[in-house]
Amino acid sequence: MDRVAAIYLAHLNPFTNAHQHIISLLLQQNYIVYVCPVRFVKNHGEINTRSFPFSYDIRRAMIESVFGNNKSVVVSPDYFLTSPFIKYLPPLVSPYSWMLRSQILRNVKEEKFITYTGDPAERMALSAFRLNPIKAARFAGSASAVKEMLYRQAITESEQAWRDKVPAGVADLIECNWVIVKRFARSSDNTLKVFGMKIPKEGFI
Repeated sequence: MDRVAAIYLAHLNPFTNAHQHIISLLLQQNYIVYVCPVRFVKNHGEINTRSFPFSYDIRRAMIESVFGNNKSVVVSPDYFLTSPFIKYLPPLVSPYSWMLRSQILRNVKEEKFITYTGDPAERMALSAFRLNPIKAARFAGSASAVKEMLYRQAITESEQAWRDKVPAGVADLIECNWVIVKRFARSSDNTLKVFGMKIPKEGFI
């Protein structure tokens, strides 16, 4: 029987225990898992903000530190938006949002696929884009909460509980890239939330 692809579209900034748990569940169900960390690109460069501090390359390394030897996990670079980001809005109406769908699927080799999200609103959006979302639960341990712990430690220099929220290899990568955490710890959050999606202000228009 041919295997089915599971496409996991997420920020993964940083990669947490919850993300590891979701991918492990999909593997247990015999899916080929395509993990797609979102990128926002302007002039061929990735935009990083307080909400999106770690680059795609670092997030890919985070995932590979956990699943690097598993051939059923593919880290895909194909989930990216290019500026001006407003062109993808409104979803479903904008032809660019449909082009993004095709872009995400272009290197998925399996004929059949599903997508994963634990968010009911995101599930509706994925369904509208004919991306076949499965019903799934949301797991505790958000990346946003981990980021805030990182930023508090960078500012106060007091130990925080974030290491318990991420895999050991991810913790090592965060510590190796602590300069990034310090850079964004005191910065303002230059992010917009439009149609439920976080988008950098830079490059929006």
